[in-house]
Amino acid sequence: MSSREGHLVELVDETGEAHGETTVSAAHQPPGQLHRAFSVLLVDPDGQVLLQRRAAVKTRFPLRWANSCCGHPRPGESLAEAANRRLREELGAGPVELTEVGVYVYYAEDPATGRVEFEYDHVLRGNFLPSAPLLPDPDEVAELRWADPSALETELERDPRSYAPWLGGVVNRLLRPSGSTSGAPGLAVIPPGSADDTAERSGGR
Repeated sequence: MSSREGHLVELVDETGEAHGETTVSAAHQPPGQLHRAFSVLLVDPDGQVLLQRRAAVKTRFPLRWANSCCGHPRPGESLAEAANRRLREELGAGPVELTEVGVYVYYAEDPATGRVEFEYDHVLRGNFLPSAPLLPDPDEVAELRWADPSALETELERDPRSYAPWLGGVVNRLLRPSGSTSGAPGLAVIPPGSADDTAERSGGR
């Protein structure tokens, strides 16, 4: 997993326009560099969403519950290609047909590791059967569980420190889809250790 810290990510402005590249590691050092990312939520036929608890070795927000899968497209890589690559690497799943349900910019600081998330996040939904095989990588995923997204919003308000700070925003976009966004989505600033129910995001990716 640590080798991914040297992978390249695409730097963007707050409208999503690319203007360069840097490494995963450099992008997440304070004060952070805004870069393109994605968050995937796998949804079963009953509307339940698959959550993963991030592995302890993650460099950002370890052992927090998060959405099904997160990551960064490499420069020139499509979102669908990148997301299915990470679904395969993290969960042993896919390929999955994905639909973008929203996008937003968020910033969050990890008080435990000192790293930051400053990301232009594309929220992707994919339909998935609970009976489909999953082979989670223990270096990526500590646990998996299915959850009702509406109940999850309430739980995020009650116990934000158990969840990755971007998860509220991801669930918000799932429940209130806006489709692909042009122009600048609103900037959400998430203080260390908190969760904001209008925007949050994918980390350790």
